[in-house]
Amino acid sequence: MRALEHTALRPLRAADAGATRLFGWRHNPLHQTGALAAALLGLLIITGLYLLVFYRVGAPWQSVARLQADPFLGRWIRSLHRFASDAMVVAVVLHAWRLFAQARSWGPRALAWTSGVVLLAVLFVSGWTGYVMVWDTFGAELAVGGARLFDALPVLSEPVRRIFAGDQSIPSAFFFINLFLHVALPLGAAAGLWIHLSRLARPALLPPRPLLYAVFGALTLLSLAAPSPLAPEASLLAVERDIPVDLFFAFWLPWANALPPWLAWMGAAGTFALAMLVPWLTRRPRTGTWTPSVVDERQCTGCNQCPQDCPWDAVSMVPREQAHGAQSTMVARVNPVRCVSCGVCAGSCAPMGVGPLGHTGRDQVAQVRQAYSNAGARELRPVAICCEHAAPEYLAALRDRDADVRLVPCAGNIHTSALELTLRAGAPGVMVFTCPPRDCRGREGPKWLHERMFNDREAELQVRVNRKRVATAVMAWGDRPAVLDAWTSFAARLKAYDALSLGQLDEPLGALCEPVPLEEPR
Repeated sequence: MRALEHTALRPLRAADAGATRLFGWRHNPLHQTGALAAALLGLLIITGLYLLVFYRVGAPWQSVARLQADPFLGRWIRSLHRFASDAMVVAVVLHAWRLFAQARSWGPRALAWTSGVVLLAVLFVSGWTGYVMVWDTFGAELAVGGARLFDALPVLSEPVRRIFAGDQSIPSAFFFINLFLHVALPLGAAAGLWIHLSRLARPALLPPRPLLYAVFGALTLLSLAAPSPLAPEASLLAVERDIPVDLFFAFWLPWANALPPWLAWMGAAGTFALAMLVPWLTRRPRTGTWTPSVVDERQCTGCNQCPQDCPWDAVSMVPREQAHGAQSTMVARVNPVRCVSCGVCAGSCAPMGVGPLGHTGRDQVAQVRQAYSNAGARELRPVAICCEHAAPEYLAALRDRDADVRLVPCAGNIHTSALELTLRAGAPGVMVFTCPPRDCRGREGPKWLHERMFNDREAELQVRVNRKRVATAVMAWGDRPAVLDAWTSFAARLKAYDALSLGQLDEPLGALCEPVPLEEPR
């Protein structure tokens, strides 16, 4: 399974790079497939409510034909509803691909993955019922194919396919059942979305507004310029040669019609079971990089900062069992079942009392001291701190430009004391390269790092540190020129100042540099 993850990661990175070049990292749609899927679900519910007003179970095709004949609203809203459903399938599949390729489908994220698989199944069933409701040639093909599979199950005493024999009209109850499922399932999916996001703190339900408007605008223009056609009304006694097919929802139909029903069911059940088992097939031992955070209660001051910053609601404050002297009555406690080992809590703890093994603030300070302990090996080079998931060729390019490159699990894991000590040890400056905010595997690492460095959030970079010698920038796949430009500008700025004396800080300067903004676009 690890090899499959790496295989899936290579095309994902190539696609990320291409999308970043086209849209920039702020509005890269591949970074926000989950939020786009949620937004498209809302659009489907809104347009579906309008179409529901005009639908008649007694005359399904005729009521849709009346909508199609209305060039002002009916035709383009129906087309928008259909195109948005196709776009949602694409967004959900890309979202699952991303999580799987980035090893974000197991452990604390298992609930999100399994609920997402169920939501995808709900999406497909809702789409199938929607096409059957139209009762055109494609809808009839779906209904007959589904009835063939359903009859293979020992559920009903009478075969469902009998109602499609053509010797009598289709009962209205059949269309009512499809209508009920088509309406109830999306509303249930909205409730299922709560379960899907239940382990996230501050989930981003919508993409940035420019991207949201661009996607909705593109779908609207497509609906106006090339409205979805309405196929002829279904006739069960006629043999149709050319049936329009929506492959986003009916990709399975040719195989299901060609295979015996029991084999088709085995394939469907096996695919669903394999998808549900992905969290167990991809799980890692909770050691090394994947060690959950722990709290050193002797250092905890009960400040409540790490629970506020944790992107996964994995940290909470509990009463201290035995408080001694000046110790707080409350102490932080990490739930290892929810902790994803991002280390954001380590960066938010001023006394450096929490974090994953080897990545607490104290560990980071010790690593900086070790790096500069040998005076002969000490190099007064600017330091570039990068995420360990950064592109290797970008790291090599930074080294070629005289950067002392160091890797961290997540930018949010960096403790500001480690940055200060790096400058005290003689480094001319420190630039932290983060992942794009919407593609951070710790979710909010860039956000909290920026707040601590420049906006005085708890565990803040002290005022005695010269802000002109620290900076942040985004390192996105496909944006190599911007990465190198940011480093070149930072290095040139450092050369404008006198070199620091080894082991000393600059005097505090009142004027602060303008940091590269990392806050999410609105």
